[in-house]
Amino acid sequence: MNVPDDLRYTTDHEWTRLEGGHLRMGITDYAQDALGDVVFVQLPEPGSKVSVGDAFAEVESTKSVSDVYAPISGTVVDVNPDLAEAPQRLNEDPYGEGWLCVIAPDDADAVSSLLDAEGYRKLIES
Repeated sequence: MNVPDDLRYTTDHEWTRLEGGHLRMGITDYAQDALGDVVFVQLPEPGSKVSVGDAFAEVESTKSVSDVYAPISGTVVDVNPDLAEAPQRLNEDPYGEGWLCVIAPDDADAVSSLLDAEGYRKLIES
């Protein structure tokens, strides 16, 4: 399972990467593998407010529909427009072309409360 060291993770299998004061986020390799073939992604609208732990997006696969939870509180400033036509990018490149959205955090320090790569590896191995 691919768990990049430079990212932070949630116990709900989302990843975040700090980029110039904003957080780019998506679902982990573990999550996309568990979901199976992704066929549809429902993303939040740019400008919408999200609260940590709240469901704000959906990923539908051939197996199930799963909620995506906000890793931090903030405002969605960008979404990945390519996922509408190519939802399979979540399976092919979850940490790259398969990103979901970018959030402007209410508190940038909140990212430090998320799991580091070692903590996430322990979570998925247990």
